[in-house]
Amino acid sequence: MKKLSAPAISAAALLLACSAHAAEFEVAMKNKSSDGQVMAFEPAFLHIQPGDVVRFVPTDKGHDVETIPGMLPDGAAPFKGELSQEVKVEFKTPGVYGFRCLPHFGMGMVGLIKVGDAPANLEAAKQAKLMSQAAKRMAPLFEKAAAD
Repeated sequence: MKKLSAPAISAAALLLACSAHAAEFEVAMKNKSSDGQVMAFEPAFLHIQPGDVVRFVPTDKGHDVETIPGMLPDGAAPFKGELSQEVKVEFKTPGVYGFRCLPHFGMGMVGLIKVGDAPANLEAAKQAKLMSQAAKRMAPLFEKAAAD
């Protein structure tokens, strides 16, 4: 049996400790949310920590998920899923991430994820161009991100 070196043991322990703290969240893509909104993500707002994972699940067919241009932190990679397919995203960079269902964006199918605390890009995200219904739904989500 091979003995592991102290640095190898330390690295393995650190890796286990980091992965033990990461959490996984689920956001459903729905035709109708539990509060009666049509074409909605549920929940539409999440506050998570860097390294956490979000699974976007197409509970109802015909939805996708992608980042909204101008609504992600500097250095963060945008994401884009396929229609009616589950998407799993690890959020590493602190800040706010706006997301939408492209086919139902005009109907206001948007959401917001806050990663970490005090998002540096919150004011910039508020300046991103949104369609009327999407802007109405995003406004209270921005309030949650600022207060949370």
